[in-house]
Amino acid sequence: MFANERGGILITSEIEERAREIEESLRPLRSVTFMRDDFKIEDAKEVIAEAYKSEENTKTLILGAKSFTVPAQNALLKILEEPPRNIVFILIAPNKSTFLPTVRSRLSLTQEHTQRTHEALPISLKTLDLSGLFAFVKENDRLKKHEAKALIEQLMHQAIHIEKLPLSTVQLEGFDKALRLIELNSRLQSVLVMVLMNFLKEVKRGR
Repeated sequence: MFANERGGILITSEIEERAREIEESLRPLRSVTFMRDDFKIEDAKEVIAEAYKSEENTKTLILGAKSFTVPAQNALLKILEEPPRNIVFILIAPNKSTFLPTVRSRLSLTQEHTQRTHEALPISLKTLDLSGLFAFVKENDRLKKHEAKALIEQLMHQAIHIEKLPLSTVQLEGFDKALRLIELNSRLQSVLVMVLMNFLKEVKRGR
């Protein structure tokens, strides 16, 4: 599957399904799968401990997550570059941007091209008012990090492709800033208000 004998990175929206398929394809050789929503430093330590358990035959460690924290990736760097004897790593995530360039440079990368579909959200950015803004924020203030990032991308898709709004520089930069803030663990409630207020101001100016 991967050109690099140390293993590789697989980018796919079907994380758990692909992990199971890889496990099946490797048999009778041993594999150990670490499946998480958000892969953290304690998960990286668990992986490293498993990697240093001696093996006579090849053992593949499969790390699947919707997001990998920066501390976790930094903890894995050395072992990815110099894995113990007979250890192979496969990292699976939905987006290439999840991984640090230093991680991507150590492993070959395979990207599955899957068509991402966006359904219309129950909010109109074109006619947004304060009550609609706060109702939407309240409904979506408890999402996990990967879900929050997906929601921001969905809002941007709705603005551009569904409602076909001529976005200003401020509005476009608001989406970019929102994704960065979510990655830094900012409160989703505050991030959503920041993004949506840009559209509320546009409505007010048009009246």
